[in-house]
Amino acid sequence: MIEIKVEDAREISRRKFLRRLSLWSGAFAASLVAVPFAGALLDPLLRDDTGTWRAVGRADDFVVGSTNMVVFTNTDPKPYGGVVQKTAAWLRREKEDHFIAFSANCTHLGCPVRWEEKAHLFMCPCHGGVYNQEGDVAAGPPPQPLRRYEVRIRAGNVEVKTAPVPLTDLTAAERLCDQSSNT
Repeated sequence: MIEIKVEDAREISRRKFLRRLSLWSGAFAASLVAVPFAGALLDPLLRDDTGTWRAVGRADDFVVGSTNMVVFTNTDPKPYGGVVQKTAAWLRREKEDHFIAFSANCTHLGCPVRWEEKAHLFMCPCHGGVYNQEGDVAAGPPPQPLRRYEVRIRAGNVEVKTAPVPLTDLTAAERLCDQSSNT
């Protein structure tokens, strides 16, 4: 018959104690690092990104046919955000009761675009991106048209539905990979 030796809890050696202590300390340290990473990975799945309606001005303040920059608080403002929690859009009044809002960020790399009134174009100064007055790509590297915000008029105020800051999704890097694989 095989005899199994059972250790008494009081008779643990110093070596075994230190080994267990270091394993538990390592597990504790790993959990301290893992919890924030898990939170960062799960946050987009748990967050409600439906947006918030933000008033950007009275409808009477915008002339039909004009395009104006409006500034509003973004979707997820933080108390420590300061100026960074603000974002902008280009708002055009098409008719008395119809507005269009374009993102103020280029779809190439997220640079700010400006409206050129005389040319009726949105221009990105960073890499030469050009968009027509409808926000469609006219020239340069942008892969997509300017993103649009939903707009509504409520109680005489123009409201824009906020969304996360629209940055590129690595389309430029994907195109470079495609070009290198074709050669």
